[in-house]
Amino acid sequence: MPFAKDSRRSAGSRTAISASSTVIPAEIWAVSKLPAIYFERLFTAGGGLISYGPAFVEQYQQAAGYVDRILKGGKPADLPVQTPTKYDLVINLKTAKALGIDMPATVLARVDEVIE
Repeated sequence: MPFAKDSRRSAGSRTAISASSTVIPAEIWAVSKLPAIYFERLFTAGGGLISYGPAFVEQYQQAAGYVDRILKGGKPADLPVQTPTKYDLVINLKTAKALGIDMPATVLARVDEVIE
């Protein structure tokens, strides 16, 4: 069973149940006609409504900087912990329309990417 009712939540809500991150949960939510927010653009491109999460390209660049410092003799224990500094907001307007959701212009003005 890909999703199950959760009696602790409001009527009609669902909780995703997946043992694999390779499964695209957007497909599951699309069947149930419930809006969902994801952490990565991949899910929004796959039919999810909204994604908001760290910009992975920037994270890869930060990781390359760590590798460079280690290869130049730096000790991993001496490197500072870094957290994401940029987050991407992506909205799928096709999904919004299918769910009957009108995105306000103020929201669309703040997104990093709109999928139509």
